[in-house]
Amino acid sequence: MPSAVIVPASPALVPAISGLAPELDEVRAAARSAVQQLLATRPGRVLVVADAPEDADETSALDLRPYGVSTAQVASGPVPVAFATAAWLLDDAGWGGRRAYAGPGRATGAGDDAVLVVADGTACRSERAPGHLDPRAEGVDARLSTALASGDLRVLDDLDHVTVRELMIGGLPALAWLRAAAAHHEVTARLLYRGAPLGVGLWVAQWSWDE
Repeated sequence: MPSAVIVPASPALVPAISGLAPELDEVRAAARSAVQQLLATRPGRVLVVADAPEDADETSALDLRPYGVSTAQVASGPVPVAFATAAWLLDDAGWGGRRAYAGPGRATGAGDDAVLVVADGTACRSERAPGHLDPRAEGVDARLSTALASGDLRVLDDLDHVTVRELMIGGLPALAWLRAAAAHHEVTARLLYRGAPLGVGLWVAQWSWDE
């Protein structure tokens, strides 16, 4: 049974960046738990899907230098932040197996893959958010969270490009990839976390579906 976990792209999940900020404890714990459960299925490979300008090599390491944390340079250059966050979650869970990082237009999976989808909601949930406070943001995040909890992402059809840009919604192409991957299957979905620490809509969810 194919399995997927949806986690935030925010590098704030990484303690080296955010420290022990208590407002992030719940989402970080949920993401860690979900990834551990994903890996417990003993997949042949973990496929990380995120809205990134380029793919990353499966040996790429976490590069947090843009966030003020000294780390080793990876051979192919800095890893896109969404992949870096996923890499930290996999490393934190002790995953030593195969992994692949791909953008939604290039991601192809196999039957024994476990999928880690990296996506955020709006970045306009408070005055200290990257996009500051926008009254539309809470409602949009609520609709996306409900869609993830139901296993039905048709709500993506209702989001126009202007709204996505203005609310700084991150990772919708990755969610669209997930929707296509699970199309024509009965999805079992579970929402483990929804919230807006630091003014950014974040979620953690689990999906599975019959082949």
